[in-house]
Amino acid sequence: MRRFTRTRITRTRIGRTLVAAATAVAGTAGWAAGSSQQPVTGAPVGTAAWRADGLPDPERMTADQVAAYFHGLSPERQQQLVRTHPTVVGNLDGVPLALRYEANARTTHGRFGGAGQVLAYDSRGRGQAVLVYGDLAEAEHVAVIVPGSDVDAGHLAPLTSKAEALRTATGGRTAVVAWAGYTTPVGVGIDAATGDLAEAGAARLTRFTEGLRAVGAAEPALFCHSYGSVVCGLAAHAVKAKDLVAIASPGMRADDVAGLGTTARVWAAKNPTDWIDRVPNVEFAGLGHGADPTEPAFGARRIPADDADGHDGYFAPGTSSLRAFAAIADGDADGDGDGDGSNSGDTAGNAGRDAAGAVR
Repeated sequence: MRRFTRTRITRTRIGRTLVAAATAVAGTAGWAAGSSQQPVTGAPVGTAAWRADGLPDPERMTADQVAAYFHGLSPERQQQLVRTHPTVVGNLDGVPLALRYEANARTTHGRFGGAGQVLAYDSRGRGQAVLVYGDLAEAEHVAVIVPGSDVDAGHLAPLTSKAEALRTATGGRTAVVAWAGYTTPVGVGIDAATGDLAEAGAARLTRFTEGLRAVGAAEPALFCHSYGSVVCGLAAHAVKAKDLVAIASPGMRADDVAGLGTTARVWAAKNPTDWIDRVPNVEFAGLGHGADPTEPAFGARRIPADDADGHDGYFAPGTSSLRAFAAIADGDADGDGDGDGSNSGDTAGNAGRDAAGAVR
C-alpha cells in the first residue's frame, strides 16, 4: 500500500510539473487552451508551376545556389520570373532582396502597410510573413526577431511593435527583421510544451540566415522571444548568427551554452514580474524545454531586465533590456574580452551591464 501511495504521489508531481511546463511557452494568449497546429514546411507555393516551366527545383538548391542562379540571369529574365512566379521568387532564400520585395508586393497588395518591406509571405495555414525595417542590403548590422506563440500573418502586431522599437532604439542604424517565418503554437497546449513546431521552425530559420548570407547581408543577431527561443536553441548549431538572445525563455533544449553547439555569443533576459519565472524548467517525455538560460550554470551573458513588465514588456521604450538589445544589435555590447565566443557564466552579469550602458 505504501509503495502504491509513493508511486501515485510521484506521478501526481510529475503530472503537475508537466502541466506547468505546458503553460511555460504561452505567448499573448494568456491561459487559454491551445489548439494543435501542423507546421508549414517545404517549397514555396507555386513550385509545381515553376518546375513545369523547366526551372530548377527549389528543394534541391542551397541558398548559395539560388543566389548564383539569379546572378546569372539577365535583368529582363529576372523581371519575367517576378511576374510569372511571384510566390516562388518572393519566398526563395537566396533570391536578390529587391526582387523578393517586388514579388511580395505583387502578392500581398499592400496588406501589411507600414514602414516594413515584405521579404516573405506564405498564405498557407494561418499564414507566415517576414517584414524588414531598414536597408537590409546595406546595413552594417542586422537583427532578426523570432517570436513566440500566437504570431502569424494575421496577428503580427506583437512582433512588428518589437521590431519597430528595436529599430528606433538603434537610432535607425540596424536593419531589423520581424520574422514570422514559422508556424507558432496557438495558446497553451501540447504544441507549446513540445518541440515539434520549434524543430520545423529551426529548419526554416537556418535556411533564412543562409539566404541572408547568400545575398551579402550582414550576419544577424537573433532575438528570440518565449517559444521562439526554443526555435533558436534547436537551430543554434547550424544557424548563421553573431549573437543569440533568449528572452523570457522556457528553455532552449540544451543543458548549457556548450550544448547549443554555437560560436555565437549567447545572452539571456528574464524579468522578475514575468510569469514564466514561476514555471519549472523541466524536460520529461518530450514535454518542457529544459534549463533556464538565465541561470548562471547555463553560461549565457545575463541582460538586465528588472524594469521590464511581464512576459511581453522587454522591448518597451526606456527599459534596460531594450537598451541592451540595441547595443547588441549595433555591435556595441562588450563581450568577455577574449574574442573566442566564450559564454562563461562568470562574465555574464558584467557583459549584460556593459550592453545596457553601451548605447550613447
